[in-house]
Amino acid sequence: MAKMNMLHAINSALDITMNEHPQACIFGEDVGYFGGVFRATSGLQEKYGKHRVFNTPLTEQGILGFANGLAAFGAPALAEIQFADYIFPAFDQIVNESAKFRYRSGNEFNVGNLTIRTPYGGGIAGGLYHSQSPEAYFAHTPGLKLVVPRNPYQAKGLLRACIKDDNPVIFFEPKRLYRASVGEVPEEDYTIEIGKAEVVKEGSDVTLLAWGAQMEIIEQAAAKAEEAGISCEVIDLRSILPWDVETVAKSVVKTGRLIISHEAPITNGFGAEIAATIQQECFLHLESPIARVCGLDTPYPLALEKEYVPDALKVFAAIKKSVEF
Repeated sequence: MAKMNMLHAINSALDITMNEHPQACIFGEDVGYFGGVFRATSGLQEKYGKHRVFNTPLTEQGILGFANGLAAFGAPALAEIQFADYIFPAFDQIVNESAKFRYRSGNEFNVGNLTIRTPYGGGIAGGLYHSQSPEAYFAHTPGLKLVVPRNPYQAKGLLRACIKDDNPVIFFEPKRLYRASVGEVPEEDYTIEIGKAEVVKEGSDVTLLAWGAQMEIIEQAAAKAEEAGISCEVIDLRSILPWDVETVAKSVVKTGRLIISHEAPITNGFGAEIAATIQQECFLHLESPIARVCGLDTPYPLALEKEYVPDALKVFAAIKKSVEF
């Protein structure tokens, strides 16, 4: 298999889609000749033409309005929002149009061919307008699917699954890992099931749960815990909507403990939904309160980014507290 970073894997998935569907279009701010701000779409305009890979005006609401119209006519619409922080002007189009299109028509028409790609999270010293993790806003919206990869192999397989899915999907790409994460990726087409978590490492004492870039952090914390004689089961959620309650609950029944970590602020982050569901499913098996190690309830800082983002030491402290409860 070829060695790819996450950007190459995403580009490969898009290339396969463009070759597969003559009507597929990639569009967004600077995605054309420039290849996007992170170069995820590099070379695709030259290969497929300006009529299929093109720049849009700087209007996120317009990007998603156009995407809904294109997808409604059956063409794979591959929209890019340059940073997840910029997605809010398009919020109405996504939650009131994309998510409800099928429902309000009684399944007579839909926008299931819509895939929205957007880089999320910190790690690039981007400050408050280039570092947010807005997944929880959209997790409250029936009709959408939300997917987050943690490495290049997942990025390609999950993105292809999103594009093939019959529902509109938001594909959150952890920008910190774009070039930092490198691994073996098949050059041919493949998919990874949406809605299925992955048990990355089995353990017996504590379940650690995260997604995207935060997976690296909880794996580091698990290694520290192993040195202290604590066995951690590490789970990558991968899909936020729908999320894999069964896999997480099965793990917590085994370990009796759960620690959830995400970059987004702790209050009303998606970790809260997981905690509420798992305490309902696993109440009699819990040995300690479910813990969340998350971002702070402040705007994302520039100078204090390292203090803001949950790191391995914070997660390790939560592991010890849980075990010693």
